[in-house]
Amino acid sequence: MRKSFILVFISLFVLISCKTESKREIKTETIAFKKEGDLSILKVGTDSIISHFDIEIADTDYETQTGLMYRASMEENQAMLFVFPTEAMHSFYMKNTEFPLDIIYIDGNQKIASFQKNAQPYDESGLTSKVPIKYVLEVNAGLSDQIGLQVGDSISFTRN
Repeated sequence: MRKSFILVFISLFVLISCKTESKREIKTETIAFKKEGDLSILKVGTDSIISHFDIEIADTDYETQTGLMYRASMEENQAMLFVFPTEAMHSFYMKNTEFPLDIIYIDGNQKIASFQKNAQPYDESGLTSKVPIKYVLEVNAGLSDQIGLQVGDSISFTRN
């Protein structure tokens, strides 16, 4: 009797633990860039435009928390502008971000206060603004060097 019970128990365990369904691929939708405005970077001292971008604007909690996560790339003339309600210290990281970025921290007067070059994909290290800021501009890595970006340069942007 005891051997029958053990045999039945083992048989049930084997049947329950066997999967009959095959694994299904989980597909995620591609997140497309949505142009919501235009932004220019102006050279300190001359106010000449050194670069122009089509921007997507992140100004809700959800948008500022997800940013460019889960996107494969961004065109060279595209950028994401984060707009915060007040000037404060902010720290960004690259969790679930698939391509390298230059992160540009901008104060309430729209002056570039600091920037982080070549932030690496999936790196969860905090990248701090170092000073209180109101805006953050994320562009493809290497663009800050390409345009000769400096602390003190400024931005000007419009929403569509």
